[in-house]
Amino acid sequence: MRLATFLPPGSDDARAGEVRDDHVVAFADGATVLDRLASGDRTPAAGEAWPLADATLLAPIPQPRAIFGIGLNYAAHAAETGRELPEAPMVFMKLPSSSAPPGGPVRCPAVVRRLDYEGELAIVIGAGGEIAGYAVADDVSARDLQRRESQWTRAKGADGFCPWGPWVTTADEVPDPEDLALRTWVNGELRQDSRTSDLIFGCRALVDFIAETCTLAPGDLILTGTPSGVGASMDPRRFLASGDVVRIEIERLGAIEHAVA
Repeated sequence: MRLATFLPPGSDDARAGEVRDDHVVAFADGATVLDRLASGDRTPAAGEAWPLADATLLAPIPQPRAIFGIGLNYAAHAAETGRELPEAPMVFMKLPSSSAPPGGPVRCPAVVRRLDYEGELAIVIGAGGEIAGYAVADDVSARDLQRRESQWTRAKGADGFCPWGPWVTTADEVPDPEDLALRTWVNGELRQDSRTSDLIFGCRALVDFIAETCTLAPGDLILTGTPSGVGASMDPRRFLASGDVVRIEIERLGAIEHAVA
């Protein structure tokens, strides 16, 4: 099942429902995506339907309670940065206000001069702290702030620095999340081309590691890290500018595409 939050055509009232083929079908009972994640209810949506192309997709959960990021979690990405493989997951936090619709836009704060993309597989937590589903995310990063500030709250957690979606694909639809193709394009140029099999710490290991100290709740996100090909590691470095368009696609999960403003 693909759980989505959206605006029906011609409406400003957000609805939640199921993406089914080329339509989005609202939940007849008014449930939200978070409601469905918390309850585990997978009853097919039975409300009003609209063509998916006519609806505006929003972040599946507008402001998740917690967004955990994982640094340096692809072997090839560690190699391109010249770093050794970590012995344990490197966990940081993005603020709930960093959550943004899959279509963005991402607005670059005036203080930031080196804006970068990070295409990532996102884990979505359900009842009991278990993995309920997966989504596509961009862990937008201000590299200049990241390099000069030891804590990454401003560099990673700025408003709108986590466009994600386009929906939550439930875990039963993704039998092997650690063998998915992940690709990122900037203005049509392929920048990242990897598979989640290059993850150093897999999905289950990340959930268990975070849960050692933090109670995971339905709707929490874990961004699992980015593969090689980020702009900061190119020669010469290539950072995002106003008007650039970033597209991130993960096999079986769909794609997000947003502009930089």
